Order: sequence, then structure tokens, then C-alpha cells
Amino acid sequence: MTSHPTSTSGQPSSEIRFPSPHGAPAPATVIVLCAIALTILGLTVLFSATATVARTPFFYLTKQLAGAGLALAAGFVASRVDLEWARGHVKLIAACALVLLVLVLVPGLGISVNGSRRWLGLGPVRLQVSEVGKIAMVFCLAHYLAVNQAFIGRFKRGFLIPMGIVLCPGLLVALEPDLGTAALIMAAGGLVLFLAGACWRYLLAALVAGAGAFSLMVWLMPNRLGRLAGYVNYVFHGAPPPYQLRQSFAAFAVGGVGGAGLGQGRQQQHYLPEAHTDFIFSVVGEELGLWFTIGVVALFTIMFIAGIAHLRRAPNLFQFLLVGGALLLLSMQAVINLGVVTGVLPTKGMSLPFVSAGLSNLLLMGVIVGIFVNTQRAWSRPAIPSRRRTMREVVQT
Repeated sequence: MTSHPTSTSGQPSSEIRFPSPHGAPAPATVIVLCAIALTILGLTVLFSATATVARTPFFYLTKQLAGAGLALAAGFVASRVDLEWARGHVKLIAACALVLLVLVLVPGLGISVNGSRRWLGLGPVRLQVSEVGKIAMVFCLAHYLAVNQAFIGRFKRGFLIPMGIVLCPGLLVALEPDLGTAALIMAAGGLVLFLAGACWRYLLAALVAGAGAFSLMVWLMPNRLGRLAGYVNYVFHGAPPPYQLRQSFAAFAVGGVGGAGLGQGRQQQHYLPEAHTDFIFSVVGEELGLWFTIGVVALFTIMFIAGIAHLRRAPNLFQFLLVGGALLLLSMQAVINLGVVTGVLPTKGMSLPFVSAGLSNLLLMGVIVGIFVNTQRAWSRPAIPSRRRTMREVVQT
């Protein structure tokens, strides 16, 4: 049995490379290329959708270009940081994330828009702190589960404490209120627990309790209850779709197969609310047509498959759970946005990764891509050999 090559620090050497089968690009490289393609598409469609409705034609494009630059910088930092060094500061990371999530709830500090207090501001820059909470939760949970893997089957150390790591940011985000993002945090955390081998009975009980609590919160919020009731009436009782969804359908219908052409869309002309953020996929469908919408779905699918392929190279549980959690945050957010815009899921404001306008989510996606690049550099060879490699070694011996 051969041992993995290591550096003097005891970590897998980044100088020794095991190429992918048949010369295929490394999974993290595929993810980076897909992220670049989606970002370019987002910049193009954003400019087309906002040039005639913003203060100046380049207002949103300039902001998004600045956000892309900051996301690139954040991704570069995430790709170079020593993950084991970062684990030594896990308590500081958790404390900073929780402080930000509490500060945004303080009147006068948190910026409220449409009844939700989700942003902290520094001059013209606004940070949606739930994005910090997402990645901090995944990092802290992965660290805890790796350290306490021997107790994963026990109730307190294998379920109750790690579920507390998930609930702390989830509940604080729900108080903003942002129920969709809170649900995403809790779902991603629960799946990370499942990947770590937590007792399925505890997870099932948590799922039932979470669904009940979520339903109660929706019931106590008339605007969200009305939105959900409208969607239920549309799906199950044949009622007309809610206004925003109706306009989204109209955008896809106008675009057809070939699209109306860049700059020729009409839904963003104050017909489709949040056309440049939550519903930008509708603008893609209207202006660029069916093939580009299929292309967007294909790129996210490729990223997910590449992420799964990348996971099999993980050398330890912490990095496996960290990368798995990051992949879940990216993929689940994309699925929710695409599901909402196409009427598969109830209307919920959530950005389409890399494409929608917004600094905070771009920064999070930059960090996630940086984590993939970081681990690609660190993981020198697959931890689980493929059947083909095993058979070749058997023949040679």
C-alpha cells in the first residue's frame, strides 16, 4: 500500500500531480470555467436589462463589475489560505459571523428594505450578512464533525451540538426575516450532518420539527402566507399564477427559441419586479431564448457533477464536508432560483449564483470557487481509487 506524498508540514504536497483520466481537466478547473461563463453572461444580460431603466446606462453594470472584482479577490484569498491554519481560528470565525448576524437586527445599524432587515452598510456598500453566515456555518460544522466523528451516533455530541451550529445562524436569519435563506442554511447543514453519518432518526425528527416551525412562521406573516396561498391556488386549483410568476412566464413565451434579442426585452421595463436580481433568468429567456436558458441549467449541472467528482479526492473528513457543504450552498441556491422563476417552487427572493446583480452573493460564490481551487491544489491524488486504476495495479503486480 502506497502512502500519499506529503510536504514537510505533513500536508499533501501540491507539487505532485496525478492527472485526470484521459487528460480531462481537473474538476475544480471545470467549476472555475463554468463560473466565469455564468459571470460573463450575467454581466451581459444585466447591462441589457438595466441600461434603459437605471439612473445611467452603466449604473448596474459598473456596480456588478466592481462586485466581480471583489469576488475575484475573495476567491484568490480563499484559494491560497491554509485550511488547517483556518481551523485553528474556527471560534473566531463563528464569533464574527454571529456578531454580524446580530448587528443586522439592531435598528439603526441594519438596513431595512421592504420590511426585511438584512444588510449592513458602509457608505455606498451594502453587505447581506446572511451570506457570511452560510459559509461560516459550513466551515464550523465541518470542523466540529471531523473532530467528533467518533461520537457521530450519539444524541448530544453527534446531533444536538452540531444541530445547534446550524440553528444559530438559521434562526438569526429567519428573524430578519428571510425564511428562504434560513431554510437553505438549515437544509444545507442537515445534509452535511447526513454526509457525516449522523443518525437518520434524529435527522428525520429534525426535518419534521423544522417543517412545522417553518409553517408556523409563514402563518404568522400575512404577506408570505398570501404569497404561498396564491401559489397553492395556482398549482392545485387552476387559479391564474401570481403577478410576478405570470410576468416571468410571459418573458419565456416572448423569448421562445431564439430570443427577442439583447436589449429588446420588455419585461424589465417595470413589468417584472426584481428583473435584475431574483428573476434575471426570465430576462435570459426573453432576450436570448431557449438555448441560452438550457445552457445556464447545463452549466450548473456540470458544476455539480464536477463537484461530486472533486469530492472523491478528499484526504480527510473535514475537507470532504467543507467542500460538500460549499457545493450544496451553490447548487441548492441555483435550484431554488430556477425553480421559483419557472413556477416549480413558490416565489422566494433568492439570487441566481454568478448571474444576478448583487455584491454579497458574488462574494460568497467567489469564496466557494476559491475553496474548490484551494483543495484542488492540496489534494494530490484520489483518496478512493477507481476500479480501473485498481485493476491496472493488479495486472502490473
